[in-house]
Formats: sequence, C-alpha cells, structure tokens
Amino acid sequence: MIAPNPSSTLKPEPRVPLPLLVTGVAGVAGYNAFHYFRERYPGQVVGIRQRDNHKLTGDGVVACDAEDREELAKLFAQHRFRSVLNAAGNCALRACELGDDLAWRINLEGVRNLLDAIDSVGGVRSIGGSGPENADGVRLVHLSIDLVYGGNGYGGHVETDPTDPVTVYGKTMVAAEELLAARAPSACIFRISLPMGVSFNGHAGAIDWIQSRFKKQKPATLYFDEIRTPHYTDCLNEVCETALSYDRLVEPLSGLFHAGGPRPLSLFQIAQVINRVGGYDPDLLMGCPRLHAGPIPPRAGNVAMDSSKLARALGYEPFDPWPLNAAHVPTDRLWHYRRRGNESGSPELLSQVLYRNPARKQ
Repeated sequence: MIAPNPSSTLKPEPRVPLPLLVTGVAGVAGYNAFHYFRERYPGQVVGIRQRDNHKLTGDGVVACDAEDREELAKLFAQHRFRSVLNAAGNCALRACELGDDLAWRINLEGVRNLLDAIDSVGGVRSIGGSGPENADGVRLVHLSIDLVYGGNGYGGHVETDPTDPVTVYGKTMVAAEELLAARAPSACIFRISLPMGVSFNGHAGAIDWIQSRFKKQKPATLYFDEIRTPHYTDCLNEVCETALSYDRLVEPLSGLFHAGGPRPLSLFQIAQVINRVGGYDPDLLMGCPRLHAGPIPPRAGNVAMDSSKLARALGYEPFDPWPLNAAHVPTDRLWHYRRRGNESGSPELLSQVLYRNPARKQ
C-alpha cells in the first residue's frame, strides 16, 4: 500500500543542485514554482519569461524568449545552471489552432534550444547503477500536459497509453516529449493537468478565468464531458523539488510520469466548486457537452490520468485531492445551488482553500 503524503517534517530535506532555472514563469505552474524555489533557495533561482510580456517583472525574472538560442546560451554561460524546471509553453488553445507556427516554435523548438543550451554546460545529468555518471551535468524536469490525449475513452490514462491529441497544443507537447526521450532520456517528464494556484496577472489560470466571469456578473459556460485531474501547485512544487534533488533519491526520477491529482473532475464540476465556494450567483454557471464548443478550438474529453506510477516511485501519494475538503466536491449538476448558513462561500474562502492547499504550511 502506498502511504499518504507525509508531512514536511517527516520528509528528507531536498537538495536541489544550484543555481536553478525556471522557465515559463508567466504560467500558473511556472509562476508558483518560481516563487516557491526563490523562497527555498534565495539568490539561487532565475526565472525567464517571453520578452513581450512586459508586465511580468521582479527580482530574478529575466526576459528571454524560448525560441532565442543565442540569448539562452548567454544565460547559461552567465549562470552555469545545474538544474532546470521547464514549465514553458504556449497553452492558449484557440491561439495555437489559429497560429500553429507560434505553438511549434515555442513548445517544440523552445525545448530543442533549451537542450542545446544545457549541452553547452555539460548536458543533461545522467545516472548509472551506482551513482552519478555526469555529476557536472544539469538535472532537467520538463512539464508536459494531459492534453496529449484526446480523451475519447474512460480516462484513467497510464503512461504507456498511446497519445492521440485533438489540438495543436497537444500535438506540440507530444513532439516535445519525443524530442526529450531521444536526446535526454535521463530527464524527468511530468504530464500535469490543471495546476490550481495563483497567477501573476489574475487571468492565467483555470480558477482565474472562471472566477473573473462570476465577479463581473457574467455567465460562464463549461463542459460536462471534458474531465481533468486538477492539482494544487503547492503539491506540484514539492514533487518538482523532489525530482530535481538527486541527493534525496535512491534512484532519481527519470523518464515519463503522470502527475495529476487523485480526484477527476469535469470542467463544469470545477466551475461548480468555484461558484459555490466563492459565494457567486449560481445562475451564472452554464453547462453543455463539449461538442457544442464549436470546431475551434476542439475540446478533449476524459483525459483523467492515473498517477500511481509516480506514487510508487516516491513511496507515497504526492498529490492531495483538489479541492481538499470533500464537502466542496459537487454531487450533481445542481449542487452549487444548495447553500446553507456558513456554506454560502466567499472570495476569501476561495482564496484560502482553492488557490492554496490548506494541508500545506503557507
């Protein structure tokens, strides 16, 4: 039996090889990881964002396009990174469908350029049977996505299931996985789902968009049959730190792992949670089958992932369910209408229990 996620006081202290580069800090996963690692390792973490994202600034944030090979090479020459968390990627589904050159350039060529830059400082760190073979190399953790699947079955996808993406975004992420498997087999690839955490601009995440509609008293339409395995970024940060920490692991995590939460939810159910916990007007939430979304962008179906391979490798369950409180889980399509007394919800409660994992020390 796999143990539940132990408290941080019982876990060995991770030791990430430093300095660390976090890419894609404009996304929810990258933004939360960047601040988590900056707090853990002050002065040893650099984050990069696209040059045209002028609003994202701060200590340690550097403007560097993923597709700019020369600038990446300069950054590696300057800092001599020993660990990289690659959270970069263009995930805007409609933009990827209408301008697929951009998606391929960032999501695939960006990974190729990153590998070239890593090669310039020793290559991706490899592991042999008795210990590090390339101790001066770079530990690489890459974040992929559950949308490498089309989701036309019953979910519960495992790592050996064939990929069949229905979007350009998903196709580019499959291509990036294949490139990493060929060039850097000792890298760790995590397929994540919907990361639940704060964003730098209040608009980048799943919670952000849905909540913004309700805040403005505007309707939000979500799909009954697009099913994901969302997870708190608080949990994902710890998993990434473990994967980056060679000294913590008997056998470092290498290859492909699913890293989704244990509770599958439809997009409509996720919106129900946000609506009721946030205390918003239930009449603002609409639902429909994904076929009603129209041809662009195409929508995936049940892409829920089975992450038991990762749990077995770690020896414990790394992800708490989102939402953590079972009382916040919808039971039917009218669940968000039923509120009593202190169950009325509020934006403050939403911030406390949906953006952050209440089981984690903040």
